[in-house]
Amino acid sequence: MNSGQTSPPRLSALFSLFFRIGAMSFGGGLSAWLYREIVERRRWLSKSDFLSGLALAQVMPGINMTNLSVYVGQRMHRAPGAVVALVALLSAPFFAIIALASVYTQIDSVPWFRRFMAGVATAAVGLVLSVAFKSLGTGPRGVAPFAVVAGIVLTVGVLRWPMVPVVLCLAPLSVFLAYRKGDGDAR
Repeated sequence: MNSGQTSPPRLSALFSLFFRIGAMSFGGGLSAWLYREIVERRRWLSKSDFLSGLALAQVMPGINMTNLSVYVGQRMHRAPGAVVALVALLSAPFFAIIALASVYTQIDSVPWFRRFMAGVATAAVGLVLSVAFKSLGTGPRGVAPFAVVAGIVLTVGVLRWPMVPVVLCLAPLSVFLAYRKGDGDAR
């Protein structure tokens, strides 16, 4: 807790802040938002305490924001604060996914929707292939990315092999080919 503060915020205030962040956020930049709310606006933690928690959240396994919410909640109210902050952060996205899944279940049986989703999947494959074509470059080393993408499309898309073994085999090959391509570059 910030040395200038006499008592920690109420659990309801902690829940409210983390619920709002979880409900209104999408993508990155959450650490900066949380910093502004906790350090600058509410002064619940000092700058050094927050940055120590952020560093710890980044080195721990898991999602940085969930780790940071546990850290902040723990600093405010020990174990109950950690649970409240984490539950608040994850509540809105959890219920949003449940709602989207129920909507998807309802419209999945509609024939035009299935065709639409097949078109979206085809467009995604086309985008991946266009990126592979752009990276062809010149010479035999430029063909490597296309060969890896073609291998994935063939094995997973056409032959219907399980994705995990395919990725476990092709990812090291892709890294090796990218490393070899970098041998001629100045470092």
